[in-house]
This record gives sequence, C-alpha cells and structure tokens, in this order.
Amino acid sequence: MRRIYAVLATVVLALATCAVLGTHAPAAAAENTLILATTTSTQDSGLLDVLIPIFEKKTGCFVKTIAVGSGQAMAMGQRGEADVLLVHSPAAEETFVADGFGLARRLVMHNDFIIVGPGADPARIRGTPSAAEAFVKIAASRALFLSRGDNSGTHAQEQRLWKAAGIEAEGQSWYQQTGLGMGQTLNVAAEKKGYTLADRGTYLALRSSLGLEILGEGDPALANIYHVIEVNAERFPKANAAAAKAFADFMVSEEVQTIIGTFGVETFGSPLFFPDAGKPE
Repeated sequence: MRRIYAVLATVVLALATCAVLGTHAPAAAAENTLILATTTSTQDSGLLDVLIPIFEKKTGCFVKTIAVGSGQAMAMGQRGEADVLLVHSPAAEETFVADGFGLARRLVMHNDFIIVGPGADPARIRGTPSAAEAFVKIAASRALFLSRGDNSGTHAQEQRLWKAAGIEAEGQSWYQQTGLGMGQTLNVAAEKKGYTLADRGTYLALRSSLGLEILGEGDPALANIYHVIEVNAERFPKANAAAAKAFADFMVSEEVQTIIGTFGVETFGSPLFFPDAGKPE
C-alpha cells in the first residue's frame, strides 16, 4: 500500500510541475501549461516556431503562446494572466519590474526597426540617415503612414520618433492606425501603398509577398531590444514560476543563443535577430 501511495505521489508531482530544464519529463507532465505572452514579431518572424518545440521536448511543458503587442503582454503580466514575457519595450519593461510585476529581466537578443514603404517613395525618404527626419518628410508630404496603434513596442518606438520629429501625427488624415500586429500592419501598408515602421525580422519573413522596400534604416534610434521577464509569483501565486524560470534560462542558454544567431541566414542571407545574452545593456 505504501508503494502505491508513493507511486501516486510521484505522478501527482509530475503533473504539477515541469521538469527541470535539460531533463526529459514524463509524458503526463505535458499537460502542464506555461503561458508565454510575447510580441507579434517573435511569432510572425517564425522564431518561436523553431524554439518552442525544443523547449517543450526538453521540459515536458506545453507552451501556450499569446502573441500581442509588448504593452498588451505586460498588461497580461500585471493581471497575472501570463507566466513569462518575451517583449521589446525597454522603458515599459523597467517600469513593469520596478512596480513588482516581474522578476529577473534578462537580455535575449536584438534586431532593428526599419521604415518601409512603396518603391515610388512619394515622401522621398530613401537614404535619409535620421529616422526622425524621415518622419518629418512623410508628414510634410502628407504621404500615408500606417501605425500599429496597439501599444506595442513598435508603436512605442514610433511614438518616440514622431516626438523627436516634433510632429503630432494622430488625428492627421494621412495617419492611420490599424490596431493590428506587425505582420497584418505590413500587409495593410502593402495594400494601401503606405509607409510603416516595422521590425526587420518580421519584414524579411514576409518581404516576398509585400512589395514594400526598406527606405529608412541604420539610425541608432532604431535599435530593437528583446528581454525575457518572469512574472512575479510572489504577487501572483498561481503563476507557474518553475516553468517561467526554465523558459527564461532556456532563452539565454548557449544552445538557444546559437539558434537565434543563425535563424534566417539560410533563407535571407543574414540572421533576423542577433543574440545578446550575457552582454551588458
């Protein structure tokens, strides 16, 4: 009888927690779910399609990925509706952690934002070294600009660029907000032959179907930096703290950093993201 109880206890424990990273969990542990709130760029670029299956195989955890803007991802974290975040809005992330919602904010990778638009380039921004100056030209020409308008990291970056340009774009007839993710906003920009701000990874993943060109790039102000943040389980006791830490450790591991550094090279000739784990901010 004691043996039966011991076996039952072991099964219950396996169901309750994910295996420690690097071990193979019992099949029953796959019922355990890790909720990952992340940006649409990590999903639309295809990076998570590569990484998530590896993590699930290693840990036995099932990952439920919710791809939204960084602002929405952090709002989920503030309500205790996610276990771990993978986001790219540094200023908002710092506030999120300072307010006690998140733990162990760790640098994962970066790429950059780019300004894309129709090849005809009606605002004549091609080659403009300053992103803010490119925005000034778009406003002056009243060329159509598509904004995500979704409180995402990309939207926050766009708002900073309009501020640097000294322009209040909202409310202007040439400025339209889609309220959509990055991939969908790029599709709208392509359909309407407008400009938009995009992360390079998503753009490259969809480029062949868009008909949009990179018209602005290279400004240091366009840096796009991603961090992984565990939701504070002391504040939200139902959070899957063990799985969240396992995922965060996984994202900064040497194995995953190598995958990030090569992801996209075969298809696009260059990586879509650059690994940064362990580097100073």
